[in-house]
Amino acid sequence: MIGCGRMGRLHTRVYSEMPSVQLVGVHDASSETAAAVADSFSCKAFDNLDELISQVNVVTIAAPTIAHAELARACISKNVACLIEKPLAQNVEQARQIAADARKFGTTVMVGHIERFNPVMRAMGRLNIQPQFIEVVRISPMTFRSIDVGVVLDMMIHDIDIVLRLAGSKVAKIDAIGVSVLGDVEDICNARLTFENGCVANMTASRLALKTERRMRVFSPDAYVSLDYQKRYGLVARRSKNLDAIRQAVSRIKSGEIADLSELNYADIVDIEELQIDDIEPLRAELESFVAAVRGEARPEVTVEDGLAAVETATRIVESIAPNAMRALNNPAP
Repeated sequence: MIGCGRMGRLHTRVYSEMPSVQLVGVHDASSETAAAVADSFSCKAFDNLDELISQVNVVTIAAPTIAHAELARACISKNVACLIEKPLAQNVEQARQIAADARKFGTTVMVGHIERFNPVMRAMGRLNIQPQFIEVVRISPMTFRSIDVGVVLDMMIHDIDIVLRLAGSKVAKIDAIGVSVLGDVEDICNARLTFENGCVANMTASRLALKTERRMRVFSPDAYVSLDYQKRYGLVARRSKNLDAIRQAVSRIKSGEIADLSELNYADIVDIEELQIDDIEPLRAELESFVAAVRGEARPEVTVEDGLAAVETATRIVESIAPNAMRALNNPAP
């Protein structure tokens, strides 16, 4: 385990509970922090990173984003499989270098986009939805973690990864607006992505909200899906189960049998199903998937190329914020 902050400690705890994994040790820039985590989970604290790398074949890199590239190269070049916490790197150049190193050395690399393993996403994946419009809101109060990057790379990156996977197409156009309140990087952002296949995604992220909300709505020709990541709850309304009922309601209006839909209980007309959600801890599911990939039993659920695509798209969003912000400043509302 490399990095013993909040996420590093969580990874260490889950590794310690996996019967198929032997937890060797941890490393952190702070020897005191590493020692405390090692003591909690009965493993060794390594002051020397090379010594740790020489004794393991799998690591999680949960250090600050700015250190990902250097740490990843040290591990990948020794053929030590890496799970790298999101984002893959702090910029596109470094992310591309990590991907290139993984290919060069043939080392398994997976990226820690944990929302892929959220029970609501696993449940939605079984629906085989082909979205035409996706709306995502991810807001929360400031936690003062990951303040070395803006809200796009810190929070929206989760949704960028999910949206890219759901859309299944290249991004044709990006429009974004963002606001920096506390420093030099954006703290609030809204981005609209238009894909080559016509799908559109509207994403909002803020780390200055007074409440925490993590929701996604997906619209397709066949179904409407509403997901709450935080509550791990989801609903789906299928076109095939509702079309006849809605047509009958419209026919009753046209015939004069009823004046309008206000005389009907809409909830009685529309057939809405709750998604069947499992209770597997997302981090446990992620690490089990990673270990299976290292063993050659499956490909990584979130490949290094997926992580790179998310960083590339996030960078395009951040780059599109600046001119839009300048236009707003130069053209204030009346």
